[in-house]
Amino acid sequence: MNRGAVATAAGYLGTRLGQALIALWGVTTAVFFALRLSGDPARLLAPQGATAADIARLRGQLGLDVSVWHQYLNFLDGLLHGDLGYSYVQHQPALGLIAQRVPYTIDLALSALFLSVVFGVGAGMVMALNRGRWPERVLMPVVLVGQAMPAFWTGILLILLFSVTFRILPSTGYGGITSLILPAVTLASLSAATVARITRGAVLEQLGRDYVRTARSKGAGTARLVVRHLARNVSVPILTVLALEVANLLGGSVVTELIFAWPGLGQLTVQSVDGRDFPLVQAIVILAALVYIVVNLVTDLAYAFLDPRISTLGKAAGT
Repeated sequence: MNRGAVATAAGYLGTRLGQALIALWGVTTAVFFALRLSGDPARLLAPQGATAADIARLRGQLGLDVSVWHQYLNFLDGLLHGDLGYSYVQHQPALGLIAQRVPYTIDLALSALFLSVVFGVGAGMVMALNRGRWPERVLMPVVLVGQAMPAFWTGILLILLFSVTFRILPSTGYGGITSLILPAVTLASLSAATVARITRGAVLEQLGRDYVRTARSKGAGTARLVVRHLARNVSVPILTVLALEVANLLGGSVVTELIFAWPGLGQLTVQSVDGRDFPLVQAIVILAALVYIVVNLVTDLAYAFLDPRISTLGKAAGT
């Protein structure tokens, strides 16, 4: 790679990082002011029968007795120093509370993502390679049901079937690998169906290309056709939808964790919103936005290696 290519690649990376920082600042600012429109947490936290003076005193203790712009500047200053605030309700640093819940959400999200990739890509490939035959006729209704059913309904049905009727899996709480199965399947159901549909469409599109017909005319079997020819060419749309599904998994974990009493960030989010715990809600939203932005940034960079034609970085790398 020559100096011009390096400069182009560095410029591309700098631009993407700058866009990521602007997006993170925008999300942070939006959630800060949106929360201030939701009500006064001092009135909610004040004990029953509290006087106006008591509420005003509590508002001062929470740092809400100054203007919104002053609060915003204080918030940004703390954010730049790694301080995400102090929970109004639980009286602990917001970052510490999140750190306690993150491992549970990571376990759930990664398990759901794994199921989405394995079932989604596998089912999509099978349906495309067996178009019009019985494997597609069997899998297509499953995919359609997965896309049609919301997570809360899927979760309830799974609990009724495997916890109430057969009593083979726990219905709520965290207690090892068995307690992870139902919430992971629930969270993965919609994403897996989406990935399967996108994979099927991408593979069908490639099956009509000349290089596939040439490979088949030379006697390439199904396994070789998939591994050596189709995999790389269908990876871009699959990677794109998987990046989008990360956001869906984060959002869907709120509902899933409530259904299964899973002690992760989703449950903490609902509790903090109900209590108008501004610092904790802000910290959770910032973390979710950061994860989403990083995933999309990594996805954009991966495009350079999968298909250099669609990325400035890829063009630079190939010169």
